[in-house]
Amino acid sequence: MAARILAAGGDPQDPESAAATARELTPADLERDDLRREDVGQAASQVAAIPEVRSALLDFQRGFAAAPPGGPEGPRGGAVLDGRDIGTVVCPEADMKFFLTASVEARAMRRHKELLERGEKSIYARVLQDLRERDARDSGRATAPLKAADDAVRLDTSGMDADQAFEFAMAEIARRRDQERFQEN
Repeated sequence: MAARILAAGGDPQDPESAAATARELTPADLERDDLRREDVGQAASQVAAIPEVRSALLDFQRGFAAAPPGGPEGPRGGAVLDGRDIGTVVCPEADMKFFLTASVEARAMRRHKELLERGEKSIYARVLQDLRERDARDSGRATAPLKAADDAVRLDTSGMDADQAFEFAMAEIARRRDQERFQEN
């Protein structure tokens, strides 16, 4: 949504424009090349605070989770969704929920490195400040604030790389499946 608004020269804080864009969102929008840009991330946090946007996105996200592209008959089935309210608002009945976190400093360093690797200009102190502002905005918003679901597995990735976090998640899923099988027998 934020990428579409910015590409059209719109204001991510304009509720009418943002809500209209949210209602037009399609799965193809998830394939955009500009989704990881810093300005898009900041705009995403701004549009996420608009209740009409949250409502329109909730329908889209739940539909995506229920029927992901490629269909449930694929080799793995299901969907993996990433977001700050997925486990509490979007899919509160999900089979498995992880709440990934890391220190703001670790996240800022990762983001700074990512931006530099993509050839974008980045100043670590500015990335750190932007993340602090986004965290405060997302945690304090009235609609769907950032918080862990009560039944989510919490994982602090401050000292992990992506492969280590993935391995932890896969081990936890296997552990939970084994536990369920044991309880069934």
